[in-house]
Amino acid sequence: MIDALFGSKTRVKLLHLFLNNPGKSFYVREITRLIGEQINSVRRELSNMLDAGVLLSNTNDNKLYYEINRSYIHYKPLKEIFTNNDVSKQKPKRFSKQSASSETDDWRIALAALPKAKIVIAAGALVRGSASKVDLLIVGNVESKRVADVVNKIEIKVGRQLTFSRMLYDEFYYRLSVHDRFINDILSSRHEVVVDSENILQR
Repeated sequence: MIDALFGSKTRVKLLHLFLNNPGKSFYVREITRLIGEQINSVRRELSNMLDAGVLLSNTNDNKLYYEINRSYIHYKPLKEIFTNNDVSKQKPKRFSKQSASSETDDWRIALAALPKAKIVIAAGALVRGSASKVDLLIVGNVESKRVADVVNKIEIKVGRQLTFSRMLYDEFYYRLSVHDRFINDILSSRHEVVVDSENILQR
């Protein structure tokens, strides 16, 4: 696994975050929220990466900010490994509750209303032209019963059984970071982003 090569799962997630956001700085609690890791682990890895010259830091408004060091000797090869090259070129439709229609978007509205859902992606049978084998990916600490209830209502609406996957945000972000095949297959197919609370899929 890639975390064995780079030292830890937290470090892999940090590299993914910083290398997909060159020129942008983040403070510790913001980073912790974005990658879904414990603050002590994040601080330890940030310190290690700072010492190694991978990151730069600066203080603003009494907060310590970190960003990728684009002059780091191994910046280019790391960027090749961790940036979302092919996936980021996909321009999926993004659902907006403000412009939603209660008649045509009722299933999207139901998905967007799922408590604690941080990311919801529709693909497969729900998106015309999608080659994905998965119809719904729901990310977050969402109760399985709530997911099952919503999926059941959508199945009745579309008249077919759906294939869906539910996972925690921590797992999703890690699998996105290492270009996991399951995640890449969904994102490289035609898909629609129904929920992306942290705008992770735009990075």
